[in-house]
Amino acid sequence: MKKIAVITSGGDCPGMNAAIRAVVRVALTCGIEVWGIRNGYAGMIADDMTKLDSRSVGDIIQKGGTFLGTARSEEFKTLQGQQKAAGNLQAHGIEGLVVIGGDGSLTGAKQLSELGIKIVGLPGTIDNDIWGTDYTIGFDTAVNTALDAINKLRDTASAHGRVMLVEVMGRACGWIALTAGLAGGAEIILIPEQPFSSDNICKKLVDSRSKGKKYSIIVVAEGASSAIDLGKYISAKTGLETRVSVIGHIQRGGAPTVADRLLASRLAERAVRALADGRSDVMIGYHNNQCVEVPIADAVGKKKDIDPELYRLADVLSQ
Repeated sequence: MKKIAVITSGGDCPGMNAAIRAVVRVALTCGIEVWGIRNGYAGMIADDMTKLDSRSVGDIIQKGGTFLGTARSEEFKTLQGQQKAAGNLQAHGIEGLVVIGGDGSLTGAKQLSELGIKIVGLPGTIDNDIWGTDYTIGFDTAVNTALDAINKLRDTASAHGRVMLVEVMGRACGWIALTAGLAGGAEIILIPEQPFSSDNICKKLVDSRSKGKKYSIIVVAEGASSAIDLGKYISAKTGLETRVSVIGHIQRGGAPTVADRLLASRLAERAVRALADGRSDVMIGYHNNQCVEVPIADAVGKKKDIDPELYRLADVLSQ
C-alpha cells in the first residue's frame, strides 16, 4: 500500500487531532503517503483533500476538535453520494482510508468498504457508545469536563442548600452521566437505559433532607429527560430550592486528557499497521488494555450496553 487518507467525521471530540497525528507519522515511517480529507464526508464528495507530512500535524496533539474539520453530509447518505466519494478517492490513487468518528461515521465507512475501499475505523465520540471497545476517543476528556462542572456546582449547592440538576451530553446513551455522576458523588443519576419516576425522585430528595442531607446533586443524561423540566417539577412538588445547569457543548472541547491522547495514538498506529499488512473492514477498539480489531459490520450493527454494576454502585454510594 502506497497511499492512504484520513478523515474525521460527525461530531468532533478531544483526541481526534492526536489520532490524525499518529496516523500520518506512523504511515510515513511505513513509506506510505497520507492525504487528509477536510470536513468529513462532505469534503470527500467535494474532493477537498490535501497531502499531509510530518510538519502538517505538528503542534496539534494538545488541541481539541479536529484541524481537518468535520461536517455531516446528507448527500453521502445516498448511494450516488457514496459512489462520488469513492470515485474521488480512487482518482487520487488512495488505496486505504482511516475513518475517525462515531456510529454514523463508521456506518459510512462500512458503506464505502462495500464499494471496494479498504477501510479501518477508529471510534471517536464523547458518547462512548460504540460496540467493540471499552472506551472511545474523547470520552475521558468529556467525562472529566462534566466532573469538573459537578465539583464546582456542588460548592454552590452546598452553600445555599439547594437541589442542583446537571444535564450532560450523550444522546441516547448514559455513559457520560453515569461515569461523571458516580465519580462526582451524585445522589441521583438519570440515564436513558434505566426507567425512573419523577415522584420517586422527589420522595428520595425529601427523605434525604429528613436524614440530614443539606443539598443534593442530580446528574441527568440529555437522552433521559430535560433537566429544566424536571427541575421545575421537583421545585413545585417538594418546595426545595432547585437550580439547573445544562453544560452542553463545552463537553466536546478542550485539550484532550492523557488517557485520550494515549488511546488515540495507540489506536491510530494499529489502524495504519492493519492497512499496511493488508487488513481492512475493521474498527480498532480497546479491550482489556489491548488494541483489538473488530469487524466494522459488528461495530455498527450492535449496541453497547451500560455496565449495570456501575449503576448499582452509584446507587449504593448515594445513600
